[in-house]
Amino acid sequence: MTSIDVQDLTKVYGTTRAVDHLTFHVEPGRVTGFLGPNGAGKSTTLRLVLGLDRPTSGTATIGGRAYATLDEPLRHVGALLDAQAAHGARTARDHLRVLAASNRLPERRADEVLEEAGLASVARRRVRTYSLGMRQRLGIAAALLGDPPVVLLDEPSNGLDPEGIIWIRELLRRLAREGRAVLVSSHLMNETASFADHLVVLGRGRLLADMPMREFIDARVQPRVRVRTTDGAALRELLARHGYDAVEGADERWIVHHARVDDIGRLTSGTGVPILELAAEEGTLEQAYLDLTATEAEFAAQTSKTSNQPQEA
Repeated sequence: MTSIDVQDLTKVYGTTRAVDHLTFHVEPGRVTGFLGPNGAGKSTTLRLVLGLDRPTSGTATIGGRAYATLDEPLRHVGALLDAQAAHGARTARDHLRVLAASNRLPERRADEVLEEAGLASVARRRVRTYSLGMRQRLGIAAALLGDPPVVLLDEPSNGLDPEGIIWIRELLRRLAREGRAVLVSSHLMNETASFADHLVVLGRGRLLADMPMREFIDARVQPRVRVRTTDGAALRELLARHGYDAVEGADERWIVHHARVDDIGRLTSGTGVPILELAAEEGTLEQAYLDLTATEAEFAAQTSKTSNQPQEA
């Protein structure tokens, strides 16, 4: 099985340390989300993995080998870094046929991945006529051309419509089920939460987290329980006696912090407090990510006191 291995990787540009002694592994059989604020070093790391830049020190290998030493690299790793990279004067089919020929892949693979990416009907149109979402699909098709064991995608949902976003989610999950190592860089927390099994999070070139996604969320967002009752006073008194802090919300709902459903269920059972709803409110990836990276963003907008929207990551 093939993995991506980054070991003590450092890249310095002049006085800027873009990547700082970074070590992580992308294991086969799962989708690893690659997260971090703007300027965190994600793009630089991807370029180093793909041999597009040289590290100052450390190594980045695919299956134990540097990308530059791979024969017919599309058979080993498929990557999308820039959806605008395809030559605009070529048709999508010709673009993929050239890539296939350069890696000794059968010409039929171009048609197969165009079909898989939903571009078969426009395969003979010139790339310059494509929308951003269509170019994104073409870039993903190119990444799949050599049926590689490693897939590396930078912002694959960019420009996709809702149907395309569903397609990319299902594709990523399937690639992982097939035993491939999949690394996906994204700024979209909700999207990443929908497909990632594992997270690698960077901040200012350094590793901030490398763990399963659910473990990452649970470590940073305290559990809480939502309770709906017609007797809020009795509920609050009961919870206060047992050391729980409850905050009243709308529609007779209360939020109990640092609590789990089983605990509150046992506590209220048989007390006569009418319980109309009892549910866990799980923490989100966005909450956990913003908590971890709050001091790591190179660019951050001022939070509006009247807005409930999260800051851009």
